[in-house]
Amino acid sequence: MTLDSHVTAQEPKDTGHVPGNVLVPMGALLLGLLLAALDQTIVSTALPTIVSDLGGLEHLSWVVTAYLLASTAATPLWGKLGDQYGRKKLFQIAIVIFLIGSALCGMAQNMGELIGFRALQGLGGGGLIVLSMAIVGDLVPPRERGRYQGLFGAVFGTTSVLGPLLGGLFTEHIGWRWVFYINLPIGVVALVVIATALRIPRKSAQHVIDYLGTFLIAAVATCLVLVASLGGTTWAWGSAQIIGLSVLGVVIAVLFVAVERGAAEPVLPLKLFRIRTFTLAAVISFIVGFAMFGAMTYLPTFLQVVHGISPTMSGVHMLPMVVGMLLSSTGSGQIVSRTGRWKVFPIAGTGVTALGLLLLHQLDQNSSTAEMSTYFFVFGFGLGLVMQVLVLIVQNAVSYEDLGVATSGATFFRSIGASFGVAIFGTIFASRLGEQLAAAFRGVSLPAGLSASTLQADPRGIAALPPALRPAALHAFSVSITDVFLYAAPVALLGFVLAWFLKEDRLRGSVTAPDVTETLATNPVQRSSYDEVCRALSVLGTREGQREIYRKIAARAGYDLLPAASWLLLRMRKYGSVEPGVLAGRCVVPLSVILDAERQVEERRLAVREGLDLSLTDQGREVADRLARAREESLAELLGDWWGPDRPTDLDRLVKELTDQMCGSQREQPQGGAAAAGVS
Repeated sequence: MTLDSHVTAQEPKDTGHVPGNVLVPMGALLLGLLLAALDQTIVSTALPTIVSDLGGLEHLSWVVTAYLLASTAATPLWGKLGDQYGRKKLFQIAIVIFLIGSALCGMAQNMGELIGFRALQGLGGGGLIVLSMAIVGDLVPPRERGRYQGLFGAVFGTTSVLGPLLGGLFTEHIGWRWVFYINLPIGVVALVVIATALRIPRKSAQHVIDYLGTFLIAAVATCLVLVASLGGTTWAWGSAQIIGLSVLGVVIAVLFVAVERGAAEPVLPLKLFRIRTFTLAAVISFIVGFAMFGAMTYLPTFLQVVHGISPTMSGVHMLPMVVGMLLSSTGSGQIVSRTGRWKVFPIAGTGVTALGLLLLHQLDQNSSTAEMSTYFFVFGFGLGLVMQVLVLIVQNAVSYEDLGVATSGATFFRSIGASFGVAIFGTIFASRLGEQLAAAFRGVSLPAGLSASTLQADPRGIAALPPALRPAALHAFSVSITDVFLYAAPVALLGFVLAWFLKEDRLRGSVTAPDVTETLATNPVQRSSYDEVCRALSVLGTREGQREIYRKIAARAGYDLLPAASWLLLRMRKYGSVEPGVLAGRCVVPLSVILDAERQVEERRLAVREGLDLSLTDQGREVADRLARAREESLAELLGDWWGPDRPTDLDRLVKELTDQMCGSQREQPQGGAAAAGVS
């Protein structure tokens, strides 16, 4: 049985919403999030075709990198601007920017245009992700927030599977430009629904926005990625351009440190790096993003070019990797939340990821589907073991005031790692491919219009080669891509070594593994410390089961009461009285259970009948007060050392709010007499 699990959103006086109205704007928010999350993965299977159409294989990685960099850098800015100027308006602006970027990407005529428009699209995408999750907090009360944020997290899980499949389908059947055009009708629907149905209170929170810090950290990341992607290909490593970019990156990094030391609300507080666990987790997060997105970008190219698999089927072939990630993330999260032991997972995860990269290096043009699927699964399984746990251990290592920024910081480094990884993989691939093709066709007479350089620019030229020469071209592409994984393996091994230095501190009760699918996101979604604790406590509440909660708080208060009797007493304390018959018809608790509870509280003289209503006696009010205190103490215990004499007032408010909501919603109350009047 689940007691009072059917709880609605906040009352109209608080949010401007009746419960049924929450579902429509929630659907629009999910659509907005779907757009941004999908565009992180949908392009991967379309990339080989895009490159063949627009040219510029050496810049393939930038189609992904531009989006990731822009969305990562913009995320903290969107979050704070939403706090200051209202999230609804900012969310609409983010949708418009994203749709403009999508339309322009679809119309791009060369690789340079596409990369620039992808950056614009990423700018809007970062806003869609962070604001959609923040608006959930405006629409629903803390007790329900974990469930709704789980839905939003599920969107990320779904897009990780659907992205490559849809990208392949559109590319194969209606053209790669529809990978971007498909966003337009969905975005317009979301825009219209948000404009007409979303009503959220205007909560203005004053922030000193760290514009300079945000710009500088984005500039440092851009310099690093430019060096990684252009060095050794467009410009020699010792060229003035690469050296200049490297020096510029170092100078900006020093300037960033100076600015953050004096910032009122730094985008990335430097004091976090004094916490060893945070620093190690940040580096390991960087490595995970490096490996994950580097592989996801180049595996479709391997499948389509080397094995001649269609874009759609290349998405299908990548499913074992996603399945491995989901299985290991789910399992590790549950084990950690139940046992409190977590250190084994980052160690095992980085080790298995390194093994997966070495296995991927073994692939060639003769590898079977079963072999490829197995290696993809191993690689994904390793990533899943470590991704979710890194967020959890960072949350556990910092003080309450830094909880929100530390959580987004861990994911921020994974996003930067993803950008850097895709760029590095791209450089290695382009460099190796040029060497391999030149060696394969040195002294060989190729058909008119074909050369090593034209094959490098457009893989479709392989089909025009004489049958005797095709294996050499396929081998060149195969070796160039799989060598990328060999070079990435030492980076994963570095993560494996660093993971051993993590200190396994005892987990706070409120630190639970976030929803598995939330950790698939690369964007550093910035929620406040309050929101993070809120998510954890609400998830704990739903996991325990309401019957067990009421049994525990009765025992804590020193009473031998039925769970439903405790529930009735708390309802009467909050609403003044209850009418058991009407209550049974308006909530999910069976009538027989309510009648047993009613009989017990009457026999013990904790409540008396007044007509059809049941009201507390003086003794009953004392018992209900103790039950309420017991629930508050139980929640406070979960906060561990965050719940001290100098605890933040918002934590105090959260515990009281969650305690109050245990009684249920006013919607389930009769609409007349004492019941309607007695709202505490």
